[in-house]
Amino acid sequence: MKTVIRIQPESFDVGIEVAALEGDDAGAVVTFTGFVRHQSAAGEVSAIELEHYAGMTEKSLQLICAEAASRWPLLAATVIHRIGYLSAGAPIVLVGVSSVHREAAFQGASFLMDWLKTRAPFWKKEWVNGEAMWVASKASDAAAADRWQPTAPPVA
Repeated sequence: MKTVIRIQPESFDVGIEVAALEGDDAGAVVTFTGFVRHQSAAGEVSAIELEHYAGMTEKSLQLICAEAASRWPLLAATVIHRIGYLSAGAPIVLVGVSSVHREAAFQGASFLMDWLKTRAPFWKKEWVNGEAMWVASKASDAAAADRWQPTAPPVA
């Protein structure tokens, strides 16, 4: 599987990234683009600030992509995650996959996003009313990722 992983402060062009996922054998391309929300539980968000551990984050994303490729017949995967100070409304993440079949593309993209949210080492601060607050992990993200855990075989 062709894999592209980028962690960068710059924005990205979704059209260019989708075109890069299209190929001779692709029957489907599925993408997800996430944006900095304007609202959170703490109030109105003006911006977020994202940090990561260089090297470790890329390795985690590579492993997540490899796991997706082991589960579905994916042709290509792209994960772009921005870091630094991002204003509300700015694009923050792009996950895209291509496959011969649409169901594999849908499942692969959903899996990548769910595991990225829970297994990739990013740290996020939200700027609310001029103050920065670290954002804790969410139980809903963990629950979404848990659906991809292999089920234990029945006990005889």
